[in-house]
Amino acid sequence: MTTGELGDGTRCVQGGHPEPVAGKPLLPGPVFAAPYHLGGSDRAADTDFYGRAGNPTWRALESAIGDLEGGHCVLLPSGMAAISTLLRAVLEPGDAVVLPTDGYYATRQFVHDELAELGLDIREIPTPGPWPDGVFDGVRLVLLETPSNPGLDVCDIAALAERAHSAGAWVAVDNTTATPLGQRPLELGADAVLASDTKALSGHSDVLLGHVSVRDSALADRLVRARTLSGAIPGPFESWLAHRSMGTLDLRLARQAENAAALVDALRGHPAVSGLRWPGMPEDPSHELARRQMRRWGGVFRFELADARAVEEFLRRSRLVVGATSFGGVHSTIDRRAQWGDPVPEGFVRFSAGCEDSADLVADVVNALG
Repeated sequence: MTTGELGDGTRCVQGGHPEPVAGKPLLPGPVFAAPYHLGGSDRAADTDFYGRAGNPTWRALESAIGDLEGGHCVLLPSGMAAISTLLRAVLEPGDAVVLPTDGYYATRQFVHDELAELGLDIREIPTPGPWPDGVFDGVRLVLLETPSNPGLDVCDIAALAERAHSAGAWVAVDNTTATPLGQRPLELGADAVLASDTKALSGHSDVLLGHVSVRDSALADRLVRARTLSGAIPGPFESWLAHRSMGTLDLRLARQAENAAALVDALRGHPAVSGLRWPGMPEDPSHELARRQMRRWGGVFRFELADARAVEEFLRRSRLVVGATSFGGVHSTIDRRAQWGDPVPEGFVRFSAGCEDSADLVADVVNALG
């Protein structure tokens, strides 16, 4: 069987691993090195020579992620490092860029503040649109985020990529919420896909990591060069932890989606809950489009309580759910997004379903709501 014929679970377990050797670990430990021994003058051109330029632990994880996404993966030390490295590598002074108004707030903040010296023409569009005629005219880069964080709206990657390419623009997709198992933007026409691997890919709330995957090898080389010159390099141990965790990615996502489905079903019609959204819910406005382009549902959904105090009371009453601003881990968490400046109501909650037993989680959440 070729790699492309293998199932998701098999690829997660096997991806980036070396051929087995008797007496050696299944996944070699992290390589900690600043300089490497150079040997003689006849050393191979691809020999590692300095830790900022390359590390075999990075490459193993890059191979695993790239296999899942169908591209060249470049590992970076955080999701924001992935976003900033891609934007700085692609954008030039005076360029036009399209951003989602409802995507991750720090992305917009970075473009408006940290890239202000470029004098960019910044065009912001809500993820579900409308996407008017001419919106991509003269644009260098279109950055999509679908499902969006925290609103969980969805846009048509294939259709927008076709329109953007016709106007000469590049398309990048923040795939953090969906993960490589839930959605493959490169196969849908995107030029680049990026993610915070701090979330579901590593999945244990103990790692900061990110990556960019691209189809074009020349762009991959530019990103590697940018990483090397900026020093925005991932740690070997963090990379090894994420690679180790990828072996259970398929299993974790399945349980998280199962728990999300059970919770969404329990919260339908609950008097304390409004604004319930999850792409996997048949009545969700994004469901039909999400069903066409996503390969599986995730564990993240959203709803609203009356106000910030109601969210605090919910957390006080819950035994299983904690407040945390990340998502995708094995523990169920909620984040009241208004506290970070997202333009949402004070009682807006992003819920990340963990890997607890569904019956326990549903009973706890319903009890905490009162």
